[in-house]
Amino acid sequence: MKKSNKPATVTTTPAAHAPVAPAPVAPSTKTDRPPAPPINFARRRANRELSTERLLLLLEKEAPGFFNMAEVVGKWVWIQFREKQPPTVTALLSELGFHWNNKRQAWQHPCGALTPGTESDPHQKYPTYFPSDVKAA
Repeated sequence: MKKSNKPATVTTTPAAHAPVAPAPVAPSTKTDRPPAPPINFARRRANRELSTERLLLLLEKEAPGFFNMAEVVGKWVWIQFREKQPPTVTALLSELGFHWNNKRQAWQHPCGALTPGTESDPHQKYPTYFPSDVKAA
């Protein structure tokens, strides 16, 4: 018998009952969470320029709960919480001109007085008070 130089052809038929690998699952994109509340960035920019006194008046009028928690440190206003706040609260703080300081675990408002970050605790450098305590007196 003579051997052929042709490569052997193998015919395959698709296996109708072969197991199908599951489609790859994309990593979670946090779509389980509801969308964040909208922030009016034009208002945020304007509020970042407010003086300490004008910010405190705004807080007292629009967010009395925040006013009662506010601490003035130098010219800045800080608000601290014991626990993480819901997105509606953080969106409102952001729109009022506050930003989160992870190092100090506080929402801070510069009241138009932007300063470079420091390693020391501003409580030791600047006078501090709680406006709600002063107002009550």
